[in-house]
Amino acid sequence: MIIQAKKGQVSYGESIGIMLLDTFTPFIPGDVGNATTYSFPVRFQRIEGFTFDKLLAKDRSMLETIMEAGHNLVREGVRAITADCGYMAMYQEEVANELKVPVFMSSLLQIPFISTMLGQGEKIGLLCSNAEHFDEELLSIIGLQYTASLCVKGMEGKENFRKAAHDEIGELDPQVIEEEVVSAVQELVAENPEVKVILLECSSLPPYSKAVQQAVQLPVFDYVTMINYVHSTLVQKGYSGYM
Repeated sequence: MIIQAKKGQVSYGESIGIMLLDTFTPFIPGDVGNATTYSFPVRFQRIEGFTFDKLLAKDRSMLETIMEAGHNLVREGVRAITADCGYMAMYQEEVANELKVPVFMSSLLQIPFISTMLGQGEKIGLLCSNAEHFDEELLSIIGLQYTASLCVKGMEGKENFRKAAHDEIGELDPQVIEEEVVSAVQELVAENPEVKVILLECSSLPPYSKAVQQAVQLPVFDYVTMINYVHSTLVQKGYSGYM
């Protein structure tokens, strides 16, 4: 079989391209920004100059730089593109219209799917990086309504998480932050007993998903569940077995 090279492409075999904010935070295993999180190769691309503060400020001047990062990933052969912050939802439509591969910028895109799993009166408990910046506009951009079935809690009040993810001090203690994340979710469920599913918005939260699930005994969705799901649609596997 003859295999053809693709013009401009110098590496192969990476299904998912991940656009990264320009941050100073260590990405531990389980984080979207750590390659060992995945059982398949991924390709990363930093969005130069696009800081977390600029994202929270909804800085539209960064759109051209975001597009450039996306095009770089497509040129290197990725089959779909995501990002490393749920608040990147605000750029979902523009990036999806610009690039010629599937685009899923935000963990929040899982909300419609999760919602169909719920019974009447049941709710999604959403733990986000900063609830002060989680608003109706963010959801409406990706075609969602801020419904009563969503209970939102932020991590901005948890000191160690805030220092690592928001203040970007350049270090973190995974055990301490795990305790903060579990505590926040337990508070969320205690305040809203109708919550039957958890969604972790922030790309730095998946390392703690197992501990969260063990604490509250609920299904837990996060950025990595979304990325793994999309990858499974891009790289289908054959089956073998017996009857």
